[in-house]
Amino acid sequence: MSACCTPDGSCNTGAAAQPATATAVSDAHTTVYKVGGVGSAHCQGVVTEALGGLDGVLAVDVEIGTGLVTVTTGGAPEDELIASTVEEAGYAYAGRA
Repeated sequence: MSACCTPDGSCNTGAAAQPATATAVSDAHTTVYKVGGVGSAHCQGVVTEALGGLDGVLAVDVEIGTGLVTVTTGGAPEDELIASTVEEAGYAYAGRA
């Protein structure tokens, strides 16, 4: 245990704790796409990683089996970029669900 820790595991630095803050994204858009070929956890991970690496993408949720991919972006989504990224990852982009 370091010198700043109390026996109960809390921090004892002498500084007052600052409240946590969150930044909301006012222009966030959530869009659902249909992607063919997502039949396993591996496929889910590949699509999630590919889309999650795009600028402006805040979150990606890929449903195994249905191929529904929910993408949350910090502004209007770029469907063409989503499509090309999905296809470059080896899956069939079928458009918005």
